Amino acid sequence: MRLTDPVTEIKGVGQKTAALLEKAGIGTVEELLKYYPRDYKVYGSPLSVDDSSFDDKGSAAYRVHVTAQAKLAGRGRLKMVILSLPSISGNVQAIWYNMPYVRNQLVPGTTIILYGRLCRKRGRRVLEHPEILSEEKYAERLGGLWPIYSLTAGLSQNMLSKLLDQVFAENVLMQDLLPSALRRQYDLAEYNYAVRQIHFPDSHEDYLMARKRLVFDEFFEFILSMRMMKTRSGLSPNYFPVEDFSGGRALISALPYQLTEAQAKVVEEIRQDLSGPTMMNRLIQGDVGSGKTVIAAIAMAAVVRAGWQACMMAPTEVLAEQHFDKLSALFEPLGIHVILLTGSSTAAQKRKIYEKISSHAADIIIGTQALFQEKVVYDKLGLIVTDEQHRFGVHQRELLMKKGVSEKAHVLVMSATPIPRTLAMIVYGDMDISVVDQKPAGRQPIKNSVVGIEYRPAAYRFIEKQVRMGHQAYVICPMVEANEEIDAENVIDYSEKLKRALPQDIVVTYLHGKMKPAEKNDIMNRFVKGEIQVLVSTTVVEVGVDVANATVMMIENAERFGLSQLHQLRGRVGRSDSQSYCIFIYGMAGAKIKERLEIMRTSNDGFKIASEDMRLRGPGDMFGLRQSGDLNFSLGDIIADSETLMLASDAADKVMASGDYPDPDANQALRAMAERFIYKESHVMTL
Repeated sequence: MRLTDPVTEIKGVGQKTAALLEKAGIGTVEELLKYYPRDYKVYGSPLSVDDSSFDDKGSAAYRVHVTAQAKLAGRGRLKMVILSLPSISGNVQAIWYNMPYVRNQLVPGTTIILYGRLCRKRGRRVLEHPEILSEEKYAERLGGLWPIYSLTAGLSQNMLSKLLDQVFAENVLMQDLLPSALRRQYDLAEYNYAVRQIHFPDSHEDYLMARKRLVFDEFFEFILSMRMMKTRSGLSPNYFPVEDFSGGRALISALPYQLTEAQAKVVEEIRQDLSGPTMMNRLIQGDVGSGKTVIAAIAMAAVVRAGWQACMMAPTEVLAEQHFDKLSALFEPLGIHVILLTGSSTAAQKRKIYEKISSHAADIIIGTQALFQEKVVYDKLGLIVTDEQHRFGVHQRELLMKKGVSEKAHVLVMSATPIPRTLAMIVYGDMDISVVDQKPAGRQPIKNSVVGIEYRPAAYRFIEKQVRMGHQAYVICPMVEANEEIDAENVIDYSEKLKRALPQDIVVTYLHGKMKPAEKNDIMNRFVKGEIQVLVSTTVVEVGVDVANATVMMIENAERFGLSQLHQLRGRVGRSDSQSYCIFIYGMAGAKIKERLEIMRTSNDGFKIASEDMRLRGPGDMFGLRQSGDLNFSLGDIIADSETLMLASDAADKVMASGDYPDPDANQALRAMAERFIYKESHVMTL
């Protein structure tokens, strides 16, 4: 068996299973090996259901003596198997939904182990969908970490584990590109050992060693490619000088408000860049709602007045349309013509748009990745603005730059992801960094609360009150649909629950990333127009449109999100002068969880939150909880893995500084790896 072999070479994988794996992005043996777990089950010593500290345990094992036959309850499509658990306090049950066959495993007079999360529901303590194991079987798992993979319909955890077992049994080896001298210097495990241990760790220590190595590889490959791109491009002469900043000043004068000191400082930095001897390559980092877009608009106005074109690329069509509407209102009075180009534009519309772009009848082009299309020919593209650049793939910006004269254009990147400056200088090592650390005047601080699930009825009443006042609300769930492996709220079931809890005249709709783009756009447009009062969604709205009328953000299972992501979600509200609120509901209690979420209650400062993230969490605490995973790393997280990020940066700098580091052959292999990464990233686009 070879790495490049299709998965059908694995015993038991036919065309049907291969099709299921393909949906998960697994087509070859190597892709299966690199399909890392997203979490792990930790099998500790079994507890008693009378353990008073169960709220702090999360998922855990419980030793249960089955004293009576389990009941089959429910009717219609919903059938429940209910097992009463012996307890001093009483009222403890294990429940399985639509799994009648589990009754056969619940034999009176036997002792079994139930693995799941014990929670309170309607005054009872309940184990929902626990795993059932014999005492002997559980003894085999005791103390181990068992992988949990992201699944698509038809795949199971057991299937993936068995396939990986077969591949490891065949001893299929991958090339370790890091030479032994480098591994010793940075205390890194051998690559094949790391891959095996990330799937099936022998211990928690082995897991940490494996994860450190694989995270290092992700960061090292990324940073080395960025260093090589920067060296290759160098400091380009300013092909589009803006000596006269009058266009920018004209837009500032037309604004109905004054810029904050932070905005004015960044505008001055941009003015100096545009008039300087080399091309601008600047990142604007600022919290959600800090006014980054208007800064970009000022830069575009200055570039257009100087005779050049500008474009702005947004991650979604809905956001591109919103940028188009807002910027058109700003630019048209100044005689600046703006057009919109997205993938859903019709062929006839695109032909007209292409003609306006190439003839310079359009000064500013707003769009999505459609701006990359070969048919788009710019006349004099002098400035490229990207919104949430990390969501496009690192090197797509480079492709868009080739649309300009001499393959260069000024670049301005906006990001609302709060990253401490020391880390931002590594991740965005090819860019100058500006920080907007003030909010516009008139914005009220968001009021935050951190509560348990018992607060839900009160939260529903509060949402109803806000809707009656003419406002709207978001409700975020971590899952799209129910999954018996994961005890967390899901969008589809939750929206139905919310419809029953709220009056019928309040429109509740759900949104998630698996929907077709046209359907997602339609729902977001209806929400923007106020036709939908409550939107139940996954994190797909994390980088979304500006709905100033939305004043409530309620996040279910808040403990399942990283703090930086919670802050991004919270940024969907508080975008007007109306008081806004964020309700963090935790489904799993515990001192550490409460300490983390308390940071969200006491602070609205994204940069402070990111720094607290670094203090509170480390690689050993990850287990699937991503913090700032916006740069599409499979495992790595630039906040929680900041120490590894710095090591990878140091190694990349040494490789770039010396052609003989660690040795000439190894150096050449590492550079070839980075070249492949650049090529791969440059071609991962949806046009």
